[in-house]
Amino acid sequence: MTENTTSTAPIGLLTGKVVFITGASRGIGAAAARLFASEGAAVVLAARSTDALDRIVTEIRADGGTADAVPLDLADRASIRAAVDHVERLHGRLDGAFNNGAVVQQQPGPLDTTSDKDIDEQFAVNFRSHWTAMTAEAALMRQSGGGAIVNTSSIGSRRANPALPAYGAMKRALNSITETAAVTWAPESIRVNGITPGGTATEMMEKWEAATPGIIEANNAATPLGRMAEPREIAEVAAWLLSDRASYVTGAIIPVDGGAGA
Repeated sequence: MTENTTSTAPIGLLTGKVVFITGASRGIGAAAARLFASEGAAVVLAARSTDALDRIVTEIRADGGTADAVPLDLADRASIRAAVDHVERLHGRLDGAFNNGAVVQQQPGPLDTTSDKDIDEQFAVNFRSHWTAMTAEAALMRQSGGGAIVNTSSIGSRRANPALPAYGAMKRALNSITETAAVTWAPESIRVNGITPGGTATEMMEKWEAATPGIIEANNAATPLGRMAEPREIAEVAAWLLSDRASYVTGAIIPVDGGAGA
């Protein structure tokens, strides 16, 4: 197996842009916060874990970047709107948004044993929150002539997902509203795209492994590149989609899965 050893020097991909990131306290979101700031963005980080956010903000500022944090509960629509309002108070505009926050099913297992509680949480956090966030983000983007939104979906949205049926269903629904938003807001110069990561070395994956031992080994065996992604590798694709380099890309759902979905 070939390990990922890529280290990419910043090129100013997001210089001058204000970017809002949900789920920024860990995993892909935290990697995105560090990457986007290094690429020149002023980042506003949002999550429930404000202590973790504050540590990342301090780190980014120490490296010369611009970063702020705002508390966010993705299950609470008012909290999402308040977080976007906070971005407006800080910067007066929004150029990019990376809607990355998510939760995994509490109890993996077959469709007919999935609890109503799991279904309700998956709906609220992994689907409805993105709808609420996108509409609030787009409203702010319109004020300055447009912007770009990237939603984190999952490889589990692209095929049957017996182990995580509610998670897969909400992520597939997220793909649909991503495409619909792209078509709806294209005349306003708001691009909307999604990414579908495969297995990624995050705390969420560790929890799934603890609940279902062998998941990581099975993931690696099913992935042509033979390993999980590092969170930064996923964030790199989001950075490009948020940048002006992707100016003609909208309505795309891009696999970032090491070939697992091929």
